[in-house]
Parts: sequence; structure tokens; C-alpha cells
Amino acid sequence: MVKQNVAQIETLFALPFNDLLFRAHSVHRRHFDPNAVQVSTLLSIKTGGCPEDCAYCPQAARYRTGVQNEPLMSLDAVTAAAEAAKAQGATRFCMGAAWRGPKQKDLDLVLEMIQAVRALELETCATLGLLREGQAEQLAEAGLDYYNHNLDTAPEFYRQIIHTREYQDRLDTLERVRAAGLKVCCGGIVGMGESRECRAGLIAQLAALDPQPESVPINLLVRVDGTPLADTPSLEPFEFVRTIAVARISLPHSMVRLSAGRQEMPESLQALCFFAGANSIFYGEKLLTTPNPDTDKDRALFAKLDLHAMPPEEPRGRVPPHKALSR
Repeated sequence: MVKQNVAQIETLFALPFNDLLFRAHSVHRRHFDPNAVQVSTLLSIKTGGCPEDCAYCPQAARYRTGVQNEPLMSLDAVTAAAEAAKAQGATRFCMGAAWRGPKQKDLDLVLEMIQAVRALELETCATLGLLREGQAEQLAEAGLDYYNHNLDTAPEFYRQIIHTREYQDRLDTLERVRAAGLKVCCGGIVGMGESRECRAGLIAQLAALDPQPESVPINLLVRVDGTPLADTPSLEPFEFVRTIAVARISLPHSMVRLSAGRQEMPESLQALCFFAGANSIFYGEKLLTTPNPDTDKDRALFAKLDLHAMPPEEPRGRVPPHKALSR
């Protein structure tokens, strides 16, 4: 099924640019307000020292990137950051930790953070790495709305980027998240030197998840000195727009988020991405450890494009549990 979808998605990528954008925008309008953008803020609650070897990541302990290994933030500091994010207009607050997976003593502290952020009437999201049996249920009980765990790339390109965890490990965590009734935030990174076929393969994998992710972050590689991908050639900008458009067509009900890499994108490129079906961004000056446009710049861009922030989802709460995900 996935292989068949890859061929179909490659056909989408090959459409004339204007035809592809017209089709993607038409799909977008059928399912969303075309002038509304969901706004999230992402905070690194535990930075650096990660034992994984993801070739793009400045937080890996084995790379010399200048990112220091820091302890887990305090509850008060996270709560203050969430309050500031809400004051700036964010409706979802995402917490990320540079772990392979959470130890129970650390998870207990994160559960308190989730409860505190939820009390501010913000949607909650966490990205904590691989989850063991029972941990997703604890997160759901604490009030978590979304769990982020990206596939990163297509299965056939995965081993060129990551060696310390298997593709199936990621699918297993997503399965546990769904079984606990949590919403899924799952996407990937493009511009890592992969082929167009690999980009199609990533989108095919995301589209084959059953149900499809509610949120799909599409990250453009941020090349960080000290990582193995620091000298990777830049992805051609219109190819990135094509990727957004193909994701929108293939994942018609998902929020497609412009994530990492926006700092390097001119306003004209972002505008094309919004037209192609992107309808979510991260708000704030930093995404974990990499730069992001500041809120004033994003407000100005929204004003130029007559965009407005999407209100929080209603009703909030758990989604029906699913026992398995399609492979």
C-alpha cells in the first residue's frame, strides 16, 4: 500500500507547479479556513546531552555544536514561559526534551508541567523521545493533547541519518500514543540530501498512518556547524513549496506546519507555502536550539497576508483510542 502511494505521490510532485498549487489550495479550502493559521510555541525543557546520533541535531552529545547539556527546567520556569507564549497569541504550548526516552522520575516532573500548562487553557504538546509501555497513558491522564514524534524521513533514507534507533521504534511509539487516545503530531525533515522519491516516501508513510496525524510539521533542515549535515546543499525553494503542497493533498485533514527553517525563508516563500496549504507555525524566537522569526515579524507577515490566528480546537480532549497503526 505504501509503495503504491509513493508512486502516486511522485506523480503529484511532477505536476506543473501552478497545477500543483491550484490543486493543493483547492483541497485546503475544502477543509480549512484558508486565512487562518494555528500558532504554537515550542520550548526546550531539557536541552543538550542527547545520546542519539541524529545527523541533523545540534543537541546530540557526540557532536561539537556549542549546545550545553542542561538539566530539566523547573515547573515555575516552564509555567512562566507558557504564560508568556499565551500573551503573545499562541494557542498550543509544546515542550521538548533531548532524551532517547523519559525516565520515570523525569516523566513525573513533565506530568506536572503538562497539568500547569493545561490550567492556562493552552493546548499541550510534548516531544520526549521513545515511550515505553504505560507512559503514553500517564501523559494522557495528565491532560496532554498532542504527542510529537517525527518519522524524519523515508524508511529507505533513514539509515543515512540515524543509527541509534530503528524506524520501527518510531512507529511503536506512535502506536502507543494512539492507543492512549492522544492526538499525533508527526512529520519530518527535508533538505537533508534526500531525493524527491524519498520526500514522496516520507509523505506516503505519514499518509498511511491510520488515522492520519492531526498535525504534520514539515521542517527544512537548519544546517548547524558541528553536525554531519552542516555542509548539505540547500534544498531548492520551489521544491520545498512542492513538498508542502503534496503534503496538503495527501493529508487533507491535517494541520501542515511550517516548522524549522522559517528563519531563512523570505516572506514571499512563506506566502507561497501558506497558499499551498500550510496552516500552522511555531511562534517565538527559538525552536529548541535553532533560530525562528520573532513574534513581531510574524505579526507583520500575517498583516500583509491578511492572515489571522486560528482559535483553539473545540471540543478539546481525547480522541478515540486506536489499537494499531498501518505500516
